[in-house]
Amino acid sequence: MEGMDMSSSTHSMSSSSPMSMSMVFQNTHDTPLFSNTWTPSSSGSFAGTCIFLIILAIIDRCLIAFKATMERHWLATHLNRRYVTVAGKNTEAGNIASDPDAKFASLITAQGVEKSVKVVHNITHGPIPWRFSVDLPRALLFLCIVGISYLLMLAVMTMNIGYFCSVLGGAFLGELAVGRFIQTNEHGH
Repeated sequence: MEGMDMSSSTHSMSSSSPMSMSMVFQNTHDTPLFSNTWTPSSSGSFAGTCIFLIILAIIDRCLIAFKATMERHWLATHLNRRYVTVAGKNTEAGNIASDPDAKFASLITAQGVEKSVKVVHNITHGPIPWRFSVDLPRALLFLCIVGISYLLMLAVMTMNIGYFCSVLGGAFLGELAVGRFIQTNEHGH
C-alpha cells in the first residue's frame, strides 16, 4: 500500500509539472508556436498564426513537387549526357579534315555539326553518378523540405486544434495545387 501511495503521489506531481504534455486537443488561442515569444494574444493574431501554418504547409508541398520535377530533369540530363563513340564510322567531317585541299571548308549537315559520337538514350539501372552540380542542389532542397516538415510537425505537436487543422488544410491545398508534379511514372515515359 505504501508503494502504491508513493507511485500515485509521483504520478500526480509529474502530471502537474509544467513540462508535462497533455495528449488531448485543445482549442485555446494562446498556444505558443515554436517559442514562447510567438504566443498569440488575440483572436486576430491566432488567425494570423493559422494562416502562416497554412502557407508553410503549401510551401512544403511546393518544394516537394519542385524536387520531384528537378529529379526528372536531372535524370533526363544524365541520360542525354551519355555518349558512345561509334567504332569504324568515318565521318564526312573527318574526311574533310584529312584532305589538305579542304582545310578551310566546313561541313554543315541537316543534323548540325557532324560528330563521331552517338547519343544513347537508355534507362539506367542503379544510381546516377555523383555530380556536384546536381547533388548540392538536391541536398539543399531536401534540407529545406525536412526543416519545414519538422516545423509543421512541431506545430501539430502543440495539440492545438487550430494549428492542426491549419497544417492539414495547407497540405490539402498544396497537394491540390501541385500534387500532379510529385507523381512519378514508374512504367516508362
